[in-house]
Amino acid sequence: MKVLVTGGSGFLGSHVAEQLTQAGHTVRALVRKSSNRKFLQTLDRIELAEGSVEDRASIDRAMQGIDAVVHSAGLVKARTEDEFHSCNTQGTVNLLEAAMAHAPGLKRFVHVSSLEACGPSLDGRPVPLAQEKPVTGYGRSKLAAEKEVVARKEKLPVVVLRPAAIYGPRDVEILEAFRAVRKRQYPVIGDGKMLGGWVYGPDCAKACIRAIEADVASGSIYFVDDGEPMTMERAMGELLPEALGTRPLVRFGIPFPLLRIASIGVETYGKVRKKPVMLTREKVAMLAQHWICDSSKTQTDLGWKPEVRFPDGARKTAEWYQANGWL
Repeated sequence: MKVLVTGGSGFLGSHVAEQLTQAGHTVRALVRKSSNRKFLQTLDRIELAEGSVEDRASIDRAMQGIDAVVHSAGLVKARTEDEFHSCNTQGTVNLLEAAMAHAPGLKRFVHVSSLEACGPSLDGRPVPLAQEKPVTGYGRSKLAAEKEVVARKEKLPVVVLRPAAIYGPRDVEILEAFRAVRKRQYPVIGDGKMLGGWVYGPDCAKACIRAIEADVASGSIYFVDDGEPMTMERAMGELLPEALGTRPLVRFGIPFPLLRIASIGVETYGKVRKKPVMLTREKVAMLAQHWICDSSKTQTDLGWKPEVRFPDGARKTAEWYQANGWL
């Protein structure tokens, strides 16, 4: 099987590519000219297709001879909501249209969305699949992309995955929290009582591959998490220090009012420098919510189960960072 993987040079996409090639499949990874290809080039059965989801011509070329698609590319920070839409929504449309034009025998189109497409849990219980209350520009763009995918379920065999927070080896996002812990800082916001779901990167990649192989109805949507949500205080303030064998000097979370003020300054800096930034007022509001889902249906339908929970995953991630000189 030849699988087109978008975002192949990124965190999740690299794990998908690695597992597919290890299973004997050929991966065609869509990579931008500026992408770091170092890891991908260590894999057997890998083809690199230069392009991006915003460039329809490059997607048309990359889609030739493809048996399945795992679409994991996407912007997680942008200067404007239009930029989120251009990549995350219109980029998905471009892929769908190219698949219909050039891959008539496609086995599966797996769209990796996000729990942010649903929005937060207001009561600390798992959000229902039908919830559509995104609170960030990123979440809104991912929900719009989902709708484009599902709208074509009669024309293409599509599946949507909504992962909780993905972490693990090669992840540059949670790396900053590990670096803070290494300095004996306490990377917790507010009182740390917000609940969140997690999924280990290689486990999430396995879910993507199972979504290709499983006999499920086109248009199905699934949550992906490890089944053990926990508070930020537990994850960031206890388990990360344990993984690194250290303790924070002071256990005091960053107050939300202070973080909101800081986000205004960061947003201003981004506008002046014309660069996307991660810390925005929307992001701060998002962090104040519970983010919980239930992947029991995913496990039943896809024949998938999470093998690594956060305590062990944090340790494995710390070991990888240290072994590769990231910490």
